[in-house]
Amino acid sequence: MIEPFLSAIPVLKRLEDAGFEAYFVGGSVRDYLLNKQINDVDIATSATPEEVKEIFSKTIDIGIEHGTVLVLANHKSYEITTFRTEGEYQDFRRPKGVSFIRNLLEDLKRRDFTMNAMAMDLHGTLIDPFNGQIAIKKRVIETVGSAKERFQEDGLRMMRAIRFVSQLSFSIDTETLKALADLVPLLTNIAVERKRAEFEKMLVGKSCNSALKILLETNLFSFLPGLAKKEKWIEKLLDLEYFGLNKREMWSLLLYCLNLKEKSIEEFLRNWRLPIKEIKDIQHILFFVRKRLEQEWSAYDLYTAGSDIITSTEKIYNVLKSVNWMESTRRWVNTYQELPIKQRSEVAVTGVDLMEWFNQQGGPWVKETLLKIEQAIVEERIKNDKQLIKEWLMTCSQK
Repeated sequence: MIEPFLSAIPVLKRLEDAGFEAYFVGGSVRDYLLNKQINDVDIATSATPEEVKEIFSKTIDIGIEHGTVLVLANHKSYEITTFRTEGEYQDFRRPKGVSFIRNLLEDLKRRDFTMNAMAMDLHGTLIDPFNGQIAIKKRVIETVGSAKERFQEDGLRMMRAIRFVSQLSFSIDTETLKALADLVPLLTNIAVERKRAEFEKMLVGKSCNSALKILLETNLFSFLPGLAKKEKWIEKLLDLEYFGLNKREMWSLLLYCLNLKEKSIEEFLRNWRLPIKEIKDIQHILFFVRKRLEQEWSAYDLYTAGSDIITSTEKIYNVLKSVNWMESTRRWVNTYQELPIKQRSEVAVTGVDLMEWFNQQGGPWVKETLLKIEQAIVEERIKNDKQLIKEWLMTCSQK
């Protein structure tokens, strides 16, 4: 066994010493079998939330109505959830209620995919009633029991299946894929924020192209914000090699392929409920990508963009040009680093200086003049020196 399981073993042991069952469950067990990095572990137990709180002195109620308690132990935190069954589902997303049980098998039975319906005890012994190990070995995504029932319980599971195709480079088994294609309209019942979370994970997966093909083949894309009737534009992504782009770069690349006009970009991203800062960043990247496709970087464009936007722009530019982005990105970032100034606050003069020199009241002319000075410094037409800037301005004003 490896970390973070090893550090969590004392938590399982305390639950067992108190007379309860306790196991590692879900994605951490799956990723352990796949030799993937594991950041945290989920623990399931036969103890009720109240019993868990009696065993551990430091706990936080984070989802106690669903049986989850956050336990603070050994300077770490662990989500411990009581074995449960779920009542009838409402709105194709949430159960009307949950019932706490003492049976691990019944708890695993309610999970989405066989590869996620495994448990492991503190000795490393696997409990795998639905052949999740075989599914992992075959690299296939299949539901626990009836695919139709699992998707009708929670429509988001359809997007999770496609996300796992992208992240794990697995395929979806025939029955599961057929049920997915039949039930994609259920996604209309799912909150945009939840769809976005799965979609973004899909975008940055190493097999995103495979996932996109399923998205198109099943018509699932039609139930995602702004993508209905955009099939031929989405297909443009399938011709590109873009692994290694981060989340905002993938949004930018998608928007480029969709060929949306400037005014439509913000509306599209707002419909996906993206935070305002991310929307602005994506807009800036897309602006410079389109400009970069027409011409080389100017000194002032580099200055305006900044290091992060330059890097993202170059990565996307080189994806579109089908060349390696490392060399050109390094070159343009180095050019940026050599600029005389990196931000407006570094300019050696202020608006007060300008009003004194020209003996004028403030107004739009101050901002315009400061912008003129800023650009001249960046383009190395004048040094960033107060006296030299004054002389340059006086000479300009006399022309």
